[in-house]
Amino acid sequence: MERYYDWFDAGRFGMFIHWGLYSMGARYTWLKSHEKMTDAEYDRYVRHFNPDRFNPEVWAALAKRAGMRYVVFTAKHHEGYCMFDSKYTDYKYKERDLLRGVVDAFRAEGLKIGVYYSLPDWHHPDYLHDKRHPQRDIPYEGNTEGYRTYLHNQVREILTNYGRIDLMWFDGSYPDTAHIWDMPRLSAMARELQPGILISRLPGYDDFATPEQTIPQQGLFNEDGTPKHWEGCQVLHGEWGYIRDKHWKTVPELVQMLVRHTSRGGNLLLNVGPTSRGCLDDHTVSLLKGLGDWMDWHERAIHNCSGAPAEFPEPEGCRYTWNPEKKTLYCHFFCWPERRIDLPNLAGKVDYAQFLHDGSEIRFTETLPGNIHGPRDPEDGALRLALPVSSPENCAMPVAELFLKD
Repeated sequence: MERYYDWFDAGRFGMFIHWGLYSMGARYTWLKSHEKMTDAEYDRYVRHFNPDRFNPEVWAALAKRAGMRYVVFTAKHHEGYCMFDSKYTDYKYKERDLLRGVVDAFRAEGLKIGVYYSLPDWHHPDYLHDKRHPQRDIPYEGNTEGYRTYLHNQVREILTNYGRIDLMWFDGSYPDTAHIWDMPRLSAMARELQPGILISRLPGYDDFATPEQTIPQQGLFNEDGTPKHWEGCQVLHGEWGYIRDKHWKTVPELVQMLVRHTSRGGNLLLNVGPTSRGCLDDHTVSLLKGLGDWMDWHERAIHNCSGAPAEFPEPEGCRYTWNPEKKTLYCHFFCWPERRIDLPNLAGKVDYAQFLHDGSEIRFTETLPGNIHGPRDPEDGALRLALPVSSPENCAMPVAELFLKD
């Protein structure tokens, strides 16, 4: 299995796409549940859903320029409405197979393909009325086995009809509903149909951890002490789907978020929420372009990188990423130091240092362990970078590239 993680660990950055009927309400993805809507009330969205501006080629081009290496698209969210052409339901967009459009567009840009599929389904009559169901106050009279068959049939469609699927992102396997899915059979089917696929959020059968809207302060580890593969899923503005009223993160905040994930050995899966007409709003496009501007010059500090070896503790206000193959350490400045910064345990180990955005040399001094040093010299074993008075202009986050000696 380890070799199947190569693209996942190297890429570090992916695009999450939450898109469904909830984009019409423009309030939140869970609006049917939060507002306890009946199917009849929610059907106004079904009748008027018209993604006439759907252009996944634009999404794919933005993702690639932003430095993203894979996509995860919502084939079906909890609302139950299918964004793909399933023969097992009429509760779908019938004019076009939207999943097909996304898969083809992102694959053409060379990105890996992931599909999100909600295990819960608030529209299917046989889905259990759990505490999150819009009709949770109405007694359940369905057939759990009927829903399980429906679920497995749809997953088989997705993993059979769309070519190579690299990642299957299941969602909603809560402890009180875990018995519904038959996870052993679901996992076995996915791996049989798509050898080498990575599976997310199928407890006991998933291949990596997925912290949501939180970033571990340290790397994640297995019980035997080996690093755990993980992916943090994050939002641009506090919600998953498209909403009109929101407080946006900034490009520097998003760059910091990406670095925080990479520096702890994880991936960032950054969500976008298309409008109901099928396009990304101007602010989302602007943020993706801003990320692309930074990644255009700094991607080698992210791709193929992970956290730094423990022997190199991070200086205050910075995060390290590390490319072990090239023996290159990247120091990301979250805040700008006063003309200099000392990097512990790096004396005698760095051959050359430069800024990544322009390739300009960063001069340094160092104090090797045991050498006599004065009060203005670096501490024992530290390497001191001489920095400009102010941070580089028009750079969301400056990065020092440190080439270590062989």
